[in-house]
Amino acid sequence: MTDNAQQQPPASTPELPTQYAPADVEGPLYERWVERGYFEADAKSGKPPYTVVIPPPNVTGSLHLGHAFEHTLIDALTRRKRMQGYETLWQPGMDHAGIATQNVVERELGKEGKSRHDLGREAFVERVWQWKGESGGQISGQMRRLGDGVAWSRERFTMDEGLSQAVQTIFKRLYDDELIYRAERIINWCPRCLTAISDIEVEYQDDDGELVSMKYGDGDDTIVVATTRAETMLGDTAVAVHPEDERYKHLVGKFIKLPLTDRSIPVVADEHVDPEFGTGAVKVTPAHDPNDFEIGQRHNLPSITVMDEHAVITAHGPFQGLDRLEARSAIVAALRAEGRIVAEKRPYVHSVGHCSRCKTTIEPRLSMQWWVKVGPLAKAAGDAVRDGKVKIHPQEMEKRYFDWVDNLHDWCISRQLWWGHRIPVWYGPDGEVVCVGPDEEPPAGEGWHQDTDVLDTWFSSGLWPFSTLGWPEQTESLAKFYPNSVLVTGYDILFFWVARMMMFGLYAMDGTPPFHTIALHGMVRDQFGKKMSKSFGNAVNPLDWMDKYGSDALRFTLVRGANPGVDVPIGEDWVQGSRNFANKIWNATRFALMNGATVGGPLPDASRMSATDRWILSRLNSVVAEVDAYYEDFQFAKLSDTLFHFAWDEVFDWYVELSKTTFQAGGEAAEVSQRVLGEVLDVTLRLLHPVVPFVTETLWTTLTGGESVVIADWPADSGFRDGAAEREIETLQQVITEVRRFRADQGLQPGQRVPARLTLDGTALAPHEAAIRQLLRLQPEGESFTATATLPVAGATVALDLSGTIDVAAERKRLAKDLAAAEKEKAQANGKLGNEAFLAKAPDHVVEKIRTRLAKADEDIARIKAQLDRLPEA
Repeated sequence: MTDNAQQQPPASTPELPTQYAPADVEGPLYERWVERGYFEADAKSGKPPYTVVIPPPNVTGSLHLGHAFEHTLIDALTRRKRMQGYETLWQPGMDHAGIATQNVVERELGKEGKSRHDLGREAFVERVWQWKGESGGQISGQMRRLGDGVAWSRERFTMDEGLSQAVQTIFKRLYDDELIYRAERIINWCPRCLTAISDIEVEYQDDDGELVSMKYGDGDDTIVVATTRAETMLGDTAVAVHPEDERYKHLVGKFIKLPLTDRSIPVVADEHVDPEFGTGAVKVTPAHDPNDFEIGQRHNLPSITVMDEHAVITAHGPFQGLDRLEARSAIVAALRAEGRIVAEKRPYVHSVGHCSRCKTTIEPRLSMQWWVKVGPLAKAAGDAVRDGKVKIHPQEMEKRYFDWVDNLHDWCISRQLWWGHRIPVWYGPDGEVVCVGPDEEPPAGEGWHQDTDVLDTWFSSGLWPFSTLGWPEQTESLAKFYPNSVLVTGYDILFFWVARMMMFGLYAMDGTPPFHTIALHGMVRDQFGKKMSKSFGNAVNPLDWMDKYGSDALRFTLVRGANPGVDVPIGEDWVQGSRNFANKIWNATRFALMNGATVGGPLPDASRMSATDRWILSRLNSVVAEVDAYYEDFQFAKLSDTLFHFAWDEVFDWYVELSKTTFQAGGEAAEVSQRVLGEVLDVTLRLLHPVVPFVTETLWTTLTGGESVVIADWPADSGFRDGAAEREIETLQQVITEVRRFRADQGLQPGQRVPARLTLDGTALAPHEAAIRQLLRLQPEGESFTATATLPVAGATVALDLSGTIDVAAERKRLAKDLAAAEKEKAQANGKLGNEAFLAKAPDHVVEKIRTRLAKADEDIARIKAQLDRLPEA
């Protein structure tokens, strides 16, 4: 484990401040890393590549805990691979975030009393670029605070020139291959943003509404339908029933009167209708409902649009010009006046889609839009996982992926915005349609004009793994770093961003998928498992915690909760605990430096080492192997927990403490332990570095004299194991732990010294008597020594003289009182659990609480009896 070429032993004993102050070191350290180019990637190097793209944050965004979590995981992976000798590229960049960015700039204009239409398209787009230059991208600075080791010289933006060329290129290819088309279909429409929006931009929440049941037709031809959107009945073109529903078979094929209009509509039979739900009959509005649109297509029904883009009624009659909600009330009132309302349910709580940007209720709307024919693309994306070209981790997430890509509908890619990649299609005066590639001149002349829509943001971000590397040009970077090694992202965008990258990557790169592995993580939640939200009052600005506890503390807390595909709870006290861990590392390294720990050069032969030295080196190698295995399986929580307990419990609490007697004694044994301690800390700091980079950089460079732990070698398992030494030290730990517990039970202070006789002959503990006495505060027995308590542990005997230390009689009386209370508690619990009548009536949680009380009482009884047995008779 001493294969680090950069590492050199310090010329003289270095010093560290008595306390670690993150704010003093983090910023300067990060800038030094960037200036020295540690995070840059060389496409010409002969090293094997390791590539990860950053899920591009919105240019309007700022760092939130979800970003901090995801970025920490990626940073840990890439830092480790860099140390392992890979040419590591963590590709940074930002998304232009079409609708979000346009909304931001429109709000700014609104403060000036203007709209985008006052400026015109060209001037408005120029204004957005100006905003981007002045205010956008603040997240980049926050990423530096977190310690993101990204290749800043390669930073990309989804609207920069190179990526714009990539967008136009793939649009043209898809269009020529008849995989992009224009058609009138149902889309999600935001009446406030005045654009189609994708499924991922729709947020569903339970709203209070109304369910109205109303009669269509007259006499024997009457049929009852129910709706939560009564205003859409003006656009009904049929009523649908199930083909096997005997109640309505006599009506199928007939026309019935549509109330409030001068139209009659047919009754059609369609298997989509659930005969068990409601009346078994549904109104069909093909222009304003996606399911109704499909029914309309199957039955050749007309589609009548009754609302404009502002959700204002356009149908002729008394409701024309009303907002949809005003029309809803007016239409129900009119139907009630005609005696056609059968039932009204208010409030009727149901799931309603809202625009994620402005929170307006979305309106399904028939609209002419551009679409991607996803069938063949989605099949390729599914086959790549089925064939093992791409692995999804954790594997159980594969089913969700297949459920999505195997049932994917054509993708609406056009948006009625001004900010974004404008659709490269021109229309001529005689109905001509020309798609223009990046190297082609658009048609000119009178009557020619470009499509006014822009592309969905997910279209350009779907190209991210290869467009950022220079595609469609065949660059050295593309050849070196594509495909990506792993994609680290949340399971919540598996269906949207991940699926689109898979489809586009396989299509554009001749069947080569964009990444080898998709590693999915969960969402960050508060310490009670609740979703973080400003409206809930539990949202946290990660910068606040970084300011208070340091970036390493936040990073370590996030990683310790990162089980694959599982949500991550986090609370401030956990971050505080991680800060304490950083301080523990700091203090342990200071101890090592003050006690002459050495690094560099070979380790002493095992024959010269004590059992303590051999134990910690054996454990160290096991931990190296465990951490490597966990990294390969993306088990971040397990690897960080392993490192935490090894560093804190075994290195700092045991090895450092056991070494103190050796250092005090001096001589050859001390020199050996100095080298072992230096080795253990060197390796431990390197193992910890990917997760807590700042504190480990400061400590490692001070300890070793090396240039930077960022470019140090990742530790390797040397294969050294010593089972006998591990068992010996485990026995030693058992003795010390048991005596410490007894001391605490007797109320002794941790530093209080007690006379003791140790009988260690014939055990492996004999060489450890000095350490045992020091750690347990046991002083030698004197002439007046009386063994008032004897503890046989692990083959050894520890006899303690507690006379003058505790009042044995008073202690026995106290313990007897505690024992009686515990036995009474046990009897009461047993009485209730043995009462069949009580068990039959009591709620499950009450019964479980009593069982817990019984178990606790049993534990207390056993503990108190053991304490009494150890005390001498009064």
